[in-house]
Amino acid sequence: MAAPLALTDAEDPSFAELLALRPHLSLHAMDGLVMEGVPLARIAREVGTPAWVYSAGALRRRARALKSALADAGLTASVHFAMKCNDNLAVLKVLAAEGLGADVVSGGELRIARAAGIPGPAIVFSGVGKTEAEIRLALAEDIFQINAESAEEIAMISAIASAMGRTARVALRVNPDVDARTHAKITTGKSENKFGVHFDEAPAIYARMAALPGIAPVGIATHIGSQITAGMAAYRAAYARLAEMVQALRAAGLPVERVDCGGGLGIPYRDEPAPSPEALAGAIKATLGPLGLPVMLEPGRWIAGPAGVLLASVVLQKRGASHRFVVVDAAMNDLVRPAMYEAWHGIVPLSAARAAAPLSPAEVVGPVCETGDTFARGRLLPDLSPGDVVAFLDAGAYGAVMSSTYNARPLAPEVLVDGTRHAVVRARQTHEELLHGQRVPEWLAT
Repeated sequence: MAAPLALTDAEDPSFAELLALRPHLSLHAMDGLVMEGVPLARIAREVGTPAWVYSAGALRRRARALKSALADAGLTASVHFAMKCNDNLAVLKVLAAEGLGADVVSGGELRIARAAGIPGPAIVFSGVGKTEAEIRLALAEDIFQINAESAEEIAMISAIASAMGRTARVALRVNPDVDARTHAKITTGKSENKFGVHFDEAPAIYARMAALPGIAPVGIATHIGSQITAGMAAYRAAYARLAEMVQALRAAGLPVERVDCGGGLGIPYRDEPAPSPEALAGAIKATLGPLGLPVMLEPGRWIAGPAGVLLASVVLQKRGASHRFVVVDAAMNDLVRPAMYEAWHGIVPLSAARAAAPLSPAEVVGPVCETGDTFARGRLLPDLSPGDVVAFLDAGAYGAVMSSTYNARPLAPEVLVDGTRHAVVRARQTHEELLHGQRVPEWLAT
């Protein structure tokens, strides 16, 4: 397995190199770091920090690039945005207008997708632990497809659908036992992972599913991991195995209408090579194209990751015995990826003057009482003063959705930028809202 990205590296890309790969961001002499047509310093002044900011233009551009790659490869494909990476209503509205559906993994996400105007027939429900209530909701909303991950779940779906007088469109998620060479915590296609059914058992389970009442078997699905950057070999291996299975199911007289290819396409958080949507489309065409079936994709990070930043203000610089610590007001409760995955995020000052100043190594940390509340080690940054604002790049995926209120820190607001316009699309949580729902029992109240 490839080693995870480290928090530190002696050859960090420069600020200019980071921004060159992110066309929705630019550094202006007077306005500093700008997203599309809006200075990020203006947003920081208006809403405070920490704050999440998303580029509608980047979301549109990346959604269109993926759809174009699939079309240019001659594939009949539908794209369903993986909401687990970002479930903001405004973000979903932007992507729905680009013709994307949704991939959901909970009843809550399904309800948000519908609230964003995504129709039921454009929604796929994935996940290993769907409850009876969630299955009933999916059937009531007439969603496009339920990806079943076990024989036991298939039995649940059949019983619930039959009782409701409905027919559930179900794809069987197959675990192809392919190593995607990504972080151990986000790989999903190996035999020891909890997802899907074992490849060798899948044909028999599919045949039993086809015989059950209340179920219309529509195909097979897979998902081999997240943040895949090690080329197309893992995708090709997984999809080739799916193609073999489709041929075997057809030979047995079983119906197969489509193949769900999952998601996982990685992005360059730093400057590491990352595969393109054209490469993914080519891998799908080479392996699954001869089947003549429609395919589905469920990207999340590739679309939303680069479109977002997390703004944070410097609280103070602390000179330790051997390190310079830059303490910011964002913390691991806001952006947990560095603490959880040892993930690397670019950090860029909003001030053009700061970005041009001499650099020296710094430890970038948050205020939470955990040593793990560290965003970067040995990162080359200018001298920073209290009140200076920095942007953590590529925070549009697995950022706000993974936030918590640890240390009683209210959730940060979310802002959408669209050209020269911007709006708060989720307000900052108040301390009163943080306490909402808590109750003191009567015997303690006195």
